[in-house]
Amino acid sequence: MTKRRQKLLAILALAGTAVPSALAQPSDDGSADAVAAMAVDPAMLDTIWVLLAAVLVMFMQCGFVMVETGFTRAKNACNVAMKGVMDFSFACLSYWVVGFGIMFGAGNKFFGTSGWFLHDSGGTFDSLSWSAVPLEAKYLFQAVFCATAATIVAGAVAERVKFTAYLVYSIVISAFIYPIVGHWVWGGGWLAELGFWDFAGSTVVHSVGAWMALTGAIMLGPRIGKYNPDGSSNAIPGHSLPLGTLGVFILWLGWFGFNAGSTMAADISIAHIAVTTNLAAVAGGVGATFTSWKMFGKPDTSMTLNGVLAGLVGVTASCAFVTQGAAIWIGVIAGSMVVPSIVYLDTKFRVDDPIGAISVHGVSGAWGTIALGLFAAGPGTIYSEGPAAGLFYGGGWGLVGVQAIGVLAVLAWGLASGFLLFYVIKHLLGLRVTRDEELIGLDIEEHGIEAYPSFQIFSTR
Repeated sequence: MTKRRQKLLAILALAGTAVPSALAQPSDDGSADAVAAMAVDPAMLDTIWVLLAAVLVMFMQCGFVMVETGFTRAKNACNVAMKGVMDFSFACLSYWVVGFGIMFGAGNKFFGTSGWFLHDSGGTFDSLSWSAVPLEAKYLFQAVFCATAATIVAGAVAERVKFTAYLVYSIVISAFIYPIVGHWVWGGGWLAELGFWDFAGSTVVHSVGAWMALTGAIMLGPRIGKYNPDGSSNAIPGHSLPLGTLGVFILWLGWFGFNAGSTMAADISIAHIAVTTNLAAVAGGVGATFTSWKMFGKPDTSMTLNGVLAGLVGVTASCAFVTQGAAIWIGVIAGSMVVPSIVYLDTKFRVDDPIGAISVHGVSGAWGTIALGLFAAGPGTIYSEGPAAGLFYGGGWGLVGVQAIGVLAVLAWGLASGFLLFYVIKHLLGLRVTRDEELIGLDIEEHGIEAYPSFQIFSTR
């Protein structure tokens, strides 16, 4: 074997590619033995997989920015982009300082009380001891989840929230509000002890973000011109549905890291999780397409895009525990539900959510979490560990009840903490831009720049 081939095999091994032992022939410099050792090191492969999944989830921030930008008006595009960048920045910092400790550090059944700045005194992060990857890899993977929960709110409060107010919100949700829910479920807290399951975050991530989005949208009020004096609603079209479509495909790609990466191990179950994730997404898109076709007389592009996201959100809780057929049912129901949810939230409750974030992440997240209690195939049937069998698999109503308790508990926490947070921000900093700033656009007023500057002709005379 040449040295060049030995180096190539070493690279493949580091990338998580299994190297057949037949290729690892002895050599004078011993590099073939090193290749064989790397190829069978599970901790190394697990770490590579977790870091790759973290990168995929991080790239979802780009997807959120594209969706929110495309679904809103051009005069606010830079503002949406800025919120996406700062969401990720403040989420990672706040989560590193205190959030990760609250979520996974040793403490009580409601929140962790140790582990600030990732300091492990020995046993501090026992709630994550089931994964063999290094603490830094665990932090990075969970930090990008935290950023996802934070950024969900951006779309619901778009086009009228103060940038400074939004920054304060982003810090608080990342440092305290989201990690507390995470501790309840993934940090060994009271919901976990009750038997509540949420594999990758339909409730922990998506519903938390959605209920915060609901409180923010209510506290802000609707955009100027959204509702008429008689209460009827006016459509305010986004400036680029193709841009929103690109964002959905980026989110779809990142979701494979979001769901399959939650194994935090490079085992064979990631293939099944990837398939259930994809099946739910396509089923959600189909469900939303035909539902909007029935309701509006024509298939609505924006509803189809939100249907795909609804399917992804819906299956996130159960992707490791349900069959492929069940994933399709979860997705198609989520996609079908999101259309009337968006319409009724707008027309009946007069909550102005420009991109449908509350319905996509909140309603679909709640449905997906309860659906786990219906469709779970039973422990060891698909995944090595998991919840008891769901109602449709002979498990009775017990798991459904526990899942419903978790949904309601997180809803109550999200609404209570959200209204309190936005109330305090409103009275200390102000929550909404002025009427003139909103009419001109937040790009100019908040950032002094335009996303699409017009061409100017200068006289040479």
